[in-house]
Amino acid sequence: MNALHQYLLDSYRAEQRGERRPPMPGNHDADVLRELRDHRRFHAVISGRPARGATWARLRAAVGRRPRPGSG
Repeated sequence: MNALHQYLLDSYRAEQRGERRPPMPGNHDADVLRELRDHRRFHAVISGRPARGATWARLRAAVGRRPRPGSG
């Protein structure tokens, strides 16, 4: 059973019981990703690391590209 099947089953049960329908799958994905980003930035600041740019710097180092002028 995938997420859509579970949603349909839960919606049916909620309708039978007179309860609210559950949120559709994927409705809150952007919010969760935003909270995860904020959480990681917070912990980076607490541990004394830069809060932004570390991922792109590692990616550039792995690929071997030089940083853009004015970004360093």
